[in-house]
Amino acid sequence: MSRPRETEEQLPLTPAMFHVLLALAEEEMHGYAILKEVERRTEGKVRLSAGTLYGIIKRLNMEGWIVESSKRPAAGLDDERRRYYRLTEVGRRVAVSEARRLEELLEMARSKKLFSKPKLA
Repeated sequence: MSRPRETEEQLPLTPAMFHVLLALAEEEMHGYAILKEVERRTEGKVRLSAGTLYGIIKRLNMEGWIVESSKRPAAGLDDERRRYYRLTEVGRRVAVSEARRLEELLEMARSKKLFSKPKLA
């Protein structure tokens, strides 16, 4: 599978950047929710510090891969200091390209018998 040319130069992503894009793939989130989603999805194996996260958010925003959302939860369910972020279409394409790149690496590892395919039930 080939990756779109526009995203080719952006790869590989750091694991932390990829985790942030994955966290935003299905819904908008504020920073703390992103931290918790990454930790939950990785079963605690990846824990981003606030400094790391906000550095990544700044970079992803500058690249145009995420944007601050104008949508907000109801006032009683929100803290006005929170900033919510969402994935852009370009950000989604970059995340898909990185996933495909990782899939290709995994296939190479399998071809060298470093990793076996999971058995289907």
